[in-house]
Amino acid sequence: MLHIEGLHKSYGDVLALGGVDLDVQAGEIVALLGPNGAGKTTLVSIVAGLRRAGSGIVRVDGLDALSRSSEVRRRIGLAPQDTGLYPVVTVRQNFMLFGELAGMSRAALRPRVEQVAEALDLTELLDRQAGQLSGGQKRRVHTALALLHSPRLLLLDEATTGADVETRTRLLEVVRQLAADGSAVLYSTHYLAEVETLGSDVVLLDRGQVIVRGGVEELIAAHAKPVVELTFEGAVPDVGLNGEATVDGPVLRLMTDDPAATLVDVLPRVRADALQSVEIVRPSLEAVYLALAGRRYDEADREEKREVADVSAR
Repeated sequence: MLHIEGLHKSYGDVLALGGVDLDVQAGEIVALLGPNGAGKTTLVSIVAGLRRAGSGIVRVDGLDALSRSSEVRRRIGLAPQDTGLYPVVTVRQNFMLFGELAGMSRAALRPRVEQVAEALDLTELLDRQAGQLSGGQKRRVHTALALLHSPRLLLLDEATTGADVETRTRLLEVVRQLAADGSAVLYSTHYLAEVETLGSDVVLLDRGQVIVRGGVEELIAAHAKPVVELTFEGAVPDVGLNGEATVDGPVLRLMTDDPAATLVDVLPRVRADALQSVEIVRPSLEAVYLALAGRRYDEADREEKREVADVSAR
């Protein structure tokens, strides 16, 4: 349903996508996971025809999305990061407007509005002004707009950002059901725990490049071991250990099958007053990212936010 090959995109001298290859089949959920600024939104926007690619191939349902974007849009449902509703009209009127823009007739729209509203627990809100909704309710309506025309490919970009637990749970249920009904779903997020809950195929994107793809359990089994992380005041001392040890500034990371034994071995070798903290990173997508990218996921998130801010300021 979605085929991406060698996709490149730069903003001036900033590389956003550096040769991305990605396929999503009908009935499949692929979670596009990466820290803020990793290139997720750029990729989704190019597929949806909102940004131009530098080079590469993008096909949706066999159509060239880069040259036939108007035809491709009929096959795509897009829920971008920023919530887009008309606040002075009702939820139902928003649904009718966006459904007609997607090419649906009023006769087909009326029952579809009821169906989508029920799926996302919006039925009681249909006749309320959109501007009067809570943040979580607006997020559900925003996502529902992308579902009205039963798209062949659904693109969700940070769909649960700022959402409450109820909204997040409801949205993930709808995503699973859409895939079960045959839609292809590309679900962009930077929430590791959310992807583990979704149980989808995972594509890890870092600095505009795909670093790995696979199922959650498959990736954890292949790449993740427990990591003992020791943070020091100042430089990392020489503790005389061999094996899978890396140093990142004041942080010493030790990949190990037995964290307890590793701690028993290493702690007597360091001065207590030089050690700030000790943490064990258990096997998870966090550990997969750490093993493949060489940095903690939350560290990458902060770095990418700073880089995006720097670029925006120029």
